[in-house]
Amino acid sequence: MRQNYEIKREIFILLTLTTMQKAMEAKKLQDRVRGSLMAGAIGDALGYPVEFYSSINGIRRKYGDAGITRLDIHDSSCSSGGKAVVSDDTQMTLFTAMGLLNAKQLGVEPKYAVCRAYLEWHSTQSGRPVKSPVSWIMDVKELHANRAPGITCMSSLQTILDGGEPVNNSKGCGGVMRVAPVALFAAVNNRMDIETADRLAGDAAEITHLHPLGYIPAALMSHVIYRLLLDETPTAADLKAYVDEGFETMRRIYPDLHFYIDELKRLVKSALLKVNNGSDDVTNIESIGGGWVGDEALAIALYCAVKYFDNIEHALIASVNHAGDSDSTGAVTGNILGAVAGYDAIPQHFKDDVEMHDVILKVADQLFDYEGI
Repeated sequence: MRQNYEIKREIFILLTLTTMQKAMEAKKLQDRVRGSLMAGAIGDALGYPVEFYSSINGIRRKYGDAGITRLDIHDSSCSSGGKAVVSDDTQMTLFTAMGLLNAKQLGVEPKYAVCRAYLEWHSTQSGRPVKSPVSWIMDVKELHANRAPGITCMSSLQTILDGGEPVNNSKGCGGVMRVAPVALFAAVNNRMDIETADRLAGDAAEITHLHPLGYIPAALMSHVIYRLLLDETPTAADLKAYVDEGFETMRRIYPDLHFYIDELKRLVKSALLKVNNGSDDVTNIESIGGGWVGDEALAIALYCAVKYFDNIEHALIASVNHAGDSDSTGAVTGNILGAVAGYDAIPQHFKDDVEMHDVILKVADQLFDYEGI
């Protein structure tokens, strides 16, 4: 009798420990989903005030020799109620998330739901009403503020609203900077396999940016975030391995676009070789490019993420202090490294000073908790 009791007790303890372990793993994963979305917004807000500076010297004249290192809550053009504002990058990222969350309710494939959500975002920037909006973030006033929306995004979505098909050859970074939610949504509970997620991220970018180097970087970014999110203890070496794996996946997804994949690979490899070359970050980043186009934005973000893999604050600071598209390179860097560091590891001053903190956190939690598939 006593032996049976001991066996039952051991089984109970084992089941309890297993349940606790699963709960801890889920909590850690949720923290990293939150981290990716929040760090992306913080990188965006950190870079937004200096996006159009023509040189690093101008940034340093205003913010000091180290450049901008804290969110600017005092710049009248880039602050709201004592908070540093995000740009259209984060706005569109949140609407990407809404599209994924709305797909089942709308009864359409995720890529069409994402397109519909982008039309809602277009309405917030253009003032043109959209029929029967479904995204709850349409009620968030900050998302109706004009934050320098990209011309390609606005014109492409206007064409869709008018019943046409966008026609452009843009490889701008407006595609890659907004697709992180695809990987976050897909990886949790294996809602989508990684290649399906990669393709969806590419499709989401291609809604507005039709050059292959406008949407292939978005697919590759999704691949990297997906892998990092599900790796319990990733390293910088793992990140580089996931990049390599991602290029092989791109070849399968886009079999007719190997020329552009090779072009992107050359740029990324060149960027990663600079990590240990002894030059300062500004010199290295500006030699990669300005980040105005998708391939350069991703290459700069990967450089920063690999070099400062264990210090997300340093990575974000490096990613925005250059004479280029600072908010987009900051956003992409944050999305990638936030999936590693997690929300709790982000310095508190960043979380305190960024606008829509609670909105961003709520969207991240909805991506994590979603049970519609």
